[in-house]
Amino acid sequence: MSTTQTPPVLAAELAQAWADIQRYHPELPDLAAPESLIGESSSACGHELSFERLLHEAVHGIAAARGVRDTSRAGRYHNRRFLAIAEEMGLDHPEEPHPSSGFSLVTLTPEAKRRYRPTTERLQRALKAHTAATAGDTARSFRGPAARHGSSGGGVRVKAVCDCGRNVRVVPSVLAQAPIVCGGCEKPFRIPEVVAAS
Repeated sequence: MSTTQTPPVLAAELAQAWADIQRYHPELPDLAAPESLIGESSSACGHELSFERLLHEAVHGIAAARGVRDTSRAGRYHNRRFLAIAEEMGLDHPEEPHPSSGFSLVTLTPEAKRRYRPTTERLQRALKAHTAATAGDTARSFRGPAARHGSSGGGVRVKAVCDCGRNVRVVPSVLAQAPIVCGGCEKPFRIPEVVAAS
Protein backbone atom coordinates (compact mmCIF):
# COMPACT_ATOMS: atom_id res chain seq x y z
CA MET A 1 0.00 0.00 0.00
CA SER A 2 1.36 3.44 -0.96
CA THR A 3 2.05 5.94 1.80
CA THR A 4 1.90 8.96 -0.49
CA GLN A 5 -1.28 11.00 -0.53
CA THR A 6 -2.80 12.63 -3.55
CA PRO A 7 -4.15 16.19 -3.56
CA PRO A 8 -7.78 14.94 -3.17
CA VAL A 9 -6.71 13.23 0.07
CA LEU A 10 -5.06 16.44 1.25
CA ALA A 11 -8.23 18.35 0.32
CA ALA A 12 -10.22 15.90 2.44
CA GLU A 13 -7.83 16.44 5.37
CA LEU A 14 -8.21 20.23 4.99
CA ALA A 15 -12.00 19.84 4.98
CA GLN A 16 -11.80 17.70 8.13
CA ALA A 17 -9.57 20.24 9.87
CA TRP A 18 -12.07 22.97 8.89
CA ALA A 19 -14.87 20.86 10.38
CA ASP A 20 -12.82 20.54 13.58
CA ILE A 21 -12.68 24.34 13.78
CA GLN A 22 -16.44 24.53 13.14
CA ARG A 23 -17.07 22.35 16.21
CA TYR A 24 -15.74 25.20 18.36
CA HIS A 25 -17.05 28.00 16.12
CA PRO A 26 -20.41 26.90 14.62
CA GLU A 27 -20.96 30.21 12.81
CA LEU A 28 -17.96 29.46 10.57
CA PRO A 29 -19.30 28.82 7.04
CA ASP A 30 -18.42 25.60 5.21
CA LEU A 31 -15.19 25.60 3.21
CA ALA A 32 -16.43 25.49 -0.38
CA ALA A 33 -13.21 24.33 -2.05
CA PRO A 34 -10.50 23.04 0.29
CA GLU A 35 -8.29 22.25 -2.69
CA SER A 36 -8.15 25.97 -3.49
CA LEU A 37 -5.80 26.36 -0.51
CA ILE A 38 -3.34 23.83 -1.96
CA GLY A 39 -0.63 25.65 -3.85
CA GLU A 40 -2.19 29.06 -3.27
CA SER A 41 -0.41 31.58 -1.13
CA SER A 42 -0.81 35.17 -0.17
CA SER A 43 1.93 37.16 1.48
CA ALA A 44 -0.66 38.83 3.71
CA CYS A 45 -2.08 35.53 4.95
CA GLY A 46 1.06 33.44 5.05
CA HIS A 47 2.95 31.46 2.43
CA GLU A 48 2.85 27.99 3.91
CA LEU A 49 -0.22 25.86 4.15
CA SER A 50 -0.55 24.85 7.80
CA PHE A 51 -3.21 24.57 10.48
CA GLU A 52 -2.24 28.05 11.68
CA ARG A 53 -2.94 29.43 8.20
CA LEU A 54 -6.20 27.45 8.02
CA LEU A 55 -7.30 29.03 11.32
CA HIS A 56 -6.27 32.44 9.92
CA GLU A 57 -8.53 31.78 6.90
CA ALA A 58 -11.31 30.73 9.30
CA VAL A 59 -11.07 34.18 10.92
CA HIS A 60 -11.83 35.66 7.48
CA GLY A 61 -14.71 33.17 7.14
CA ILE A 62 -16.30 34.28 10.42
CA ALA A 63 -15.75 37.93 9.50
CA ALA A 64 -17.60 37.30 6.23
CA ALA A 65 -20.43 35.50 8.04
CA ARG A 66 -20.80 38.45 10.41
CA GLY A 67 -20.54 41.04 7.63
CA VAL A 68 -17.37 42.47 9.18
CA ARG A 69 -14.82 44.15 6.94
CA ASP A 70 -11.63 42.73 8.43
CA THR A 71 -9.12 43.86 5.80
CA SER A 72 -8.34 46.81 3.56
CA ARG A 73 -5.80 47.60 0.82
CA ALA A 74 -7.12 44.80 -1.43
CA GLY A 75 -7.09 42.31 1.45
CA ARG A 76 -3.48 42.90 2.46
CA TYR A 77 -3.97 44.99 5.62
CA HIS A 78 -5.59 43.04 8.49
CA ASN A 79 -7.27 45.52 10.82
CA ARG A 80 -8.33 45.44 14.47
CA ARG A 81 -11.68 43.83 13.57
CA PHE A 82 -9.68 40.91 12.14
CA LEU A 83 -7.62 40.92 15.31
CA ALA A 84 -10.68 40.75 17.59
CA ILE A 85 -12.03 37.65 15.80
CA ALA A 86 -8.53 36.11 15.70
CA GLU A 87 -8.32 36.46 19.49
CA GLU A 88 -11.74 34.75 19.86
CA MET A 89 -10.42 31.83 17.81
CA GLY A 90 -7.23 31.29 19.78
CA LEU A 91 -4.73 33.30 17.79
CA ASP A 92 -2.14 35.60 19.30
CA HIS A 93 -0.59 38.63 17.62
CA PRO A 94 2.29 41.09 17.83
CA GLU A 95 1.72 44.23 19.88
CA GLU A 96 2.09 46.57 16.92
CA PRO A 97 0.63 46.08 13.43
CA HIS A 98 2.94 45.45 10.49
CA PRO A 99 3.06 48.60 8.26
CA SER A 100 1.71 46.85 5.17
CA SER A 101 -0.16 43.75 6.42
CA GLY A 102 -1.48 44.93 9.81
CA PHE A 103 -2.23 42.08 12.21
CA SER A 104 -1.96 39.27 9.65
CA LEU A 105 0.98 37.59 11.42
CA VAL A 106 -0.98 35.65 14.01
CA THR A 107 0.12 32.53 15.88
CA LEU A 108 -1.67 29.83 17.87
CA THR A 109 -2.03 30.45 21.60
CA PRO A 110 -0.90 27.63 23.94
CA GLU A 111 -4.58 26.84 24.65
CA ALA A 112 -5.40 26.60 20.92
CA LYS A 113 -2.35 24.37 20.40
CA ARG A 114 -3.69 21.98 23.04
CA ARG A 115 -7.25 22.12 21.70
CA TYR A 116 -6.27 21.38 18.12
CA ARG A 117 -3.26 19.09 18.71
CA PRO A 118 -4.85 15.98 17.08
CA THR A 119 -6.00 18.09 14.14
CA THR A 120 -2.63 19.76 13.61
CA GLU A 121 -0.78 16.44 13.83
CA ARG A 122 -3.13 14.80 11.30
CA LEU A 123 -2.89 17.76 8.92
CA GLN A 124 0.90 17.91 9.27
CA ARG A 125 1.18 14.23 8.26
CA ALA A 126 -1.05 14.87 5.21
CA LEU A 127 0.99 17.95 4.22
CA LYS A 128 4.26 16.01 4.52
CA ALA A 129 2.88 13.19 2.37
CA HIS A 130 1.61 15.71 -0.19
CA THR A 131 4.99 17.46 -0.29
CA ALA A 132 6.76 14.12 -0.76
CA ALA A 133 4.31 13.12 -3.52
CA THR A 134 4.79 16.39 -5.42
CA ALA A 135 8.56 16.70 -4.83
CA GLY A 136 9.15 14.78 -8.05
CA ASP A 137 7.76 17.66 -10.13
CA THR A 138 10.17 18.63 -12.87
CA ALA A 139 10.50 21.54 -15.25
CA ARG A 140 8.34 19.47 -17.62
CA SER A 141 5.48 19.23 -15.08
CA PHE A 142 2.57 21.54 -15.78
CA ARG A 143 1.89 23.70 -12.72
CA GLY A 144 -0.67 26.09 -14.20
CA PRO A 145 -0.57 29.75 -15.11
CA ALA A 146 0.23 31.06 -11.63
CA ALA A 147 3.49 29.11 -11.45
CA ARG A 148 4.32 29.75 -15.11
CA HIS A 149 4.16 33.51 -14.64
CA GLY A 150 5.78 33.64 -11.21
CA SER A 151 2.50 34.57 -9.52
CA SER A 152 1.69 33.27 -6.10
CA GLY A 153 -1.99 33.21 -7.04
CA GLY A 154 -2.68 35.25 -3.94
CA GLY A 155 -3.35 38.58 -5.55
CA VAL A 156 -0.59 39.12 -8.13
CA ARG A 157 -2.27 40.08 -11.37
CA VAL A 158 -0.99 39.37 -14.86
CA LYS A 159 -2.13 40.68 -18.23
CA ALA A 160 -4.72 38.53 -20.00
CA VAL A 161 -5.60 39.34 -23.63
CA CYS A 162 -8.40 38.53 -26.04
CA ASP A 163 -8.37 38.18 -29.83
CA CYS A 164 -9.49 41.78 -30.46
CA GLY A 165 -6.50 43.17 -28.55
CA ARG A 166 -8.21 44.22 -25.33
CA ASN A 167 -6.54 43.23 -22.08
CA VAL A 168 -7.34 42.97 -18.40
CA ARG A 169 -5.28 42.36 -15.28
CA VAL A 170 -6.35 39.20 -13.49
CA VAL A 171 -5.13 36.82 -10.79
CA PRO A 172 -4.20 33.65 -12.73
CA SER A 173 -6.01 31.35 -10.30
CA VAL A 174 -9.24 33.30 -10.91
CA LEU A 175 -8.88 32.92 -14.68
CA ALA A 176 -8.21 29.21 -14.20
CA GLN A 177 -11.57 28.76 -12.42
CA ALA A 178 -13.67 29.75 -15.44
CA PRO A 179 -13.23 31.75 -18.65
CA ILE A 180 -13.58 35.52 -18.57
CA VAL A 181 -15.21 36.55 -21.85
CA CYS A 182 -14.52 39.82 -23.67
CA GLY A 183 -17.62 41.96 -24.23
CA GLY A 184 -16.16 43.23 -27.54
CA CYS A 185 -15.32 40.04 -29.43
CA GLU A 186 -16.98 37.46 -27.14
CA LYS A 187 -13.75 35.43 -27.00
CA PRO A 188 -12.17 34.36 -23.70
CA PHE A 189 -9.27 36.30 -22.23
CA ARG A 190 -6.07 34.24 -22.01
CA ILE A 191 -2.62 34.69 -20.53
CA PRO A 192 -0.19 34.89 -23.45
CA GLU A 193 2.65 32.38 -23.55
CA VAL A 194 5.99 33.84 -22.47
CA VAL A 195 8.52 33.47 -25.28
CA ALA A 196 12.02 32.89 -23.94
CA ALA A 197 14.76 35.03 -25.46
CA SER A 198 17.19 32.98 -27.57
